[in-house]
Amino acid sequence: MGVPLRRRAGRSVYRESTPDAAVAGVVERAWTGVVGRRRPLRVFPDGCVDLVWDGTVLAAVTTVRGVLRHELPSADWTVGLRLRCGVGGAVLGLPMTELPAGATPLRDLWAVGARRAEARLAECGAPDEARSVLESLVAERLRDVEVEGLSLAAARALRAPDARTDRVAAGLGVSERGLRRHVRHDVGVGPKELQRVLRFRRFLERVEAVARDKTSLADVAADVGYADQSHLGRECRRLSGASPGALVRSWTGRNVPD
Repeated sequence: MGVPLRRRAGRSVYRESTPDAAVAGVVERAWTGVVGRRRPLRVFPDGCVDLVWDGTVLAAVTTVRGVLRHELPSADWTVGLRLRCGVGGAVLGLPMTELPAGATPLRDLWAVGARRAEARLAECGAPDEARSVLESLVAERLRDVEVEGLSLAAARALRAPDARTDRVAAGLGVSERGLRRHVRHDVGVGPKELQRVLRFRRFLERVEAVARDKTSLADVAADVGYADQSHLGRECRRLSGASPGALVRSWTGRNVPD
């Protein structure tokens, strides 16, 4: 699940924190959101799965093929755990190709365990309490499933700007077909598409630097692996529905040419 380009927008606040060591192998970040009011949020593809408690429902939220419009509830706070890219299928217990984009109630996947967690979450009076419940739920899950790590290692390798899927497969000791099978199961798309998503994610991490005039879109395009700025523009529109300049403007409010 993507995150806001800015950590603060009006009354809404988003903060990340380091997960508990017991789940750090599969959890990339813990986060807390203060929504302030009900509103839609653009969720950009990142190849990850977020386990999200919104005060009412515990859900697995994912998008990997394109931008998603997600409705934020009017809640005092929300809490989530972002699973590392490449572990979703193993942790959730189903091929990610079978999970639709958006929010899926976790009770539909984990039945009694998820319902029990929802009951505990409903009693939490603060975000830290709820985060501990989520981390305990994932820790319990890890005792029942095996995360072999091949897709996780593939996702890490595919982040490199010059990564090639044939070399990644060879480095992991599998065929390209085997790599594709594993990555599709654990992420929801094949290695080449995941590589495009991860490259776009690297661009999003540099939006603030462009907005603060520390670099340019052309330089960022070259740094993260795009052929040129036009290539960045095409991929940005395909994966976010907006131009690179529009994403920078959404961060800063200034007019930035594409």
